[in-house]
Amino acid sequence: MKKFVNFLKNYKTMLLLILAMIIGAVGGLIFKEDAMVVKPLGDLFLNLMFVIIVPLVFLTISLAVAKVKHPKRLGKIMVSTVIIFLVTSVIAVGIGFLSTYCVDLVDKGDTASIKELFDGEVASDTDLNFLERTVQLISVDDFTGLLSKENVIALLVCALIVGFSMRMSKEKAEPLLKVMESMHSVVFNFIKITMYYAPIGIGCYFASYVGSFGASIATGFLKTFIYYALIALIYYIVIYTLYAFISGGTKAVKVWWKNILPSTFTALATCSSAACIPINIDSAKKMNVSEDVADTTISLATNLHQDGSMIGSVFKIMFLACLFGLNTSDPGTIGQILVTALVASVLISAVPIGGGTISEMVIISMMGFPVASLPVLTMVATVIDAPATALNAVGDTSCSLLVSRVVDGKNWVTNNKTNIEKKPKKTEKNNI
Repeated sequence: MKKFVNFLKNYKTMLLLILAMIIGAVGGLIFKEDAMVVKPLGDLFLNLMFVIIVPLVFLTISLAVAKVKHPKRLGKIMVSTVIIFLVTSVIAVGIGFLSTYCVDLVDKGDTASIKELFDGEVASDTDLNFLERTVQLISVDDFTGLLSKENVIALLVCALIVGFSMRMSKEKAEPLLKVMESMHSVVFNFIKITMYYAPIGIGCYFASYVGSFGASIATGFLKTFIYYALIALIYYIVIYTLYAFISGGTKAVKVWWKNILPSTFTALATCSSAACIPINIDSAKKMNVSEDVADTTISLATNLHQDGSMIGSVFKIMFLACLFGLNTSDPGTIGQILVTALVASVLISAVPIGGGTISEMVIISMMGFPVASLPVLTMVATVIDAPATALNAVGDTSCSLLVSRVVDGKNWVTNNKTNIEKKPKKTEKNNI
């Protein structure tokens, strides 16, 4: 009985989220479009998570830089993070290609109905050159622009500069440091309070999602959704378990599976990686990832590292390849597909507004598909959104484990004492 009580205590949040999603899914299937009536309750949870993103990202990054006692450690974290992002992204694209190489995502009987989506004009923002897009990405023209979740990368840059500025100010910055630490504590308590509402919000959001999405999906896209969901599940179980094992052996695998599910179900229900930032950081710290690694890696990963989108870009390309009969066995075409998927996926995360449309236009132009096929790619992106977001969010936390392995050594799981939940030692009195 005691073990069961401890199980409920340790996994209470996860179990409530699972139950909420199940109830929401059943409600969506029963009431279909009528389930949209509860969507505002789901939007409320999403809005509460969104409203805290800007202060959370700003405070965690600024404090991580300002409080670091060893500048070399911060540099090591940043370099390790970028390298791990690149390596895991290439792995994701490779697996996406291998999983679709021998599978026709579109049946011949479905091509006619899918091509009907070509009707209509296609609009996209492709006027800006690379340098202009880069400046637009990393900066804003007014301070108020930093107070928007749409400009998170510019906010990251600003937070880094503030952190380094505080380090340069030394003892003069101490009063500000204390204020920011206090604000940081308040922010996490805000998140804690919000999570009490999470089961209701996620259940309602999932009900509306299933109710509207399940009723409108076409057979041609249903196959893609099912196959992508299957690949995502295999990737989730096998690859992330492997990453956890590489990072810290069986101990890391145990803490991984004990703490990752709340983030997973939040991502599936909300289809928002940004909404998972607070939960990811909290989960990483519960896994015993050091505070500076968790704060820095996950904040950067949310915008610059997206496993689900990488695999999704390959699916989009292979979907059109099947639709137009492109020969994907040619070595040159294979290389073109892999490069296009990487470039398009980077644009999804790098462009604050309209990144999805721009990345899809990159796929169309680099692969030579008709411009009118953009609605098809938009539909593919829609049907795979939930499992792709889950991989995006979970992959961020996975990267924090791998960075911990590089920065804190192979025994980081037991050596980072600051994040270990201390359990009371058994004494003779306890045993009486």
